[in-house]
Amino acid sequence: MKILVVDDEEPARRRLIRLLKDIPDTEVVGEAGDGEEALRQIEVRGPELMLLDIRMPGLDGLSLAQRYTDLPPLIFITAYDEYAVQAFEVSAVDYLLKPVRPERLLSAIERARRRLLATQEAAARALSMVTSRGGSSTRIVTVTRGVLRFFDARDVTRFWSSDKYTLFRADQDEHCTEEPLSTLEERLRAHGFLRVHRGELIHIDSVKALRSEEGIYEVELDDGQVARVSRRSLPAVKAALGLNEEPGLRKA
Repeated sequence: MKILVVDDEEPARRRLIRLLKDIPDTEVVGEAGDGEEALRQIEVRGPELMLLDIRMPGLDGLSLAQRYTDLPPLIFITAYDEYAVQAFEVSAVDYLLKPVRPERLLSAIERARRRLLATQEAAARALSMVTSRGGSSTRIVTVTRGVLRFFDARDVTRFWSSDKYTLFRADQDEHCTEEPLSTLEERLRAHGFLRVHRGELIHIDSVKALRSEEGIYEVELDDGQVARVSRRSLPAVKAALGLNEEPGLRKA
């Protein structure tokens, strides 16, 4: 489990990191001294759990949790007991008082691990249900930092492969699903999606232009994204766009 430690006092961070070394299957991927730095670390490190102090200068831990909903699961660690109710209102996994006892930290970590596992299993079940429906479903399932989210493929213009994942843009952000591009192609074909390259699947109605340069073909989509078109897929792309002439702006 990848963990981010957030506390404005360096000795407190050092002690937590030492305690975590004695807990199996945990890895401290970063640390931060305030909420703003924690947000930057989350973006870069992708932690699965955050140990978060409440009272810190600037953006404190509780304000961070209340303001940003797309955070990894939280374990609050503080010297003050009066914030417990507010902590659990933001779905904290646990609330530990300083100085943290090793056995309490272990218990909290195990609770967070169970929550993460439950979320992953829910994501797997949701993905299985969606893909089993074949072309009848346009639902896309993602799981990010323990949060299960659903998107409608009809609101997406492009899917592309990256390593073992499939990426797409929605709600002005980039998202990742474990569903292979080949599976998406099969079930979204009836909804206007076309495989234009080994690693590219696009909604054909979103194409704004088809162009070529030095033998390389691309489509420009109406949201500004660009997808590569393979020579093998080019005839199907032209046919779908109703084009017989050289590539150019698609006419309405």
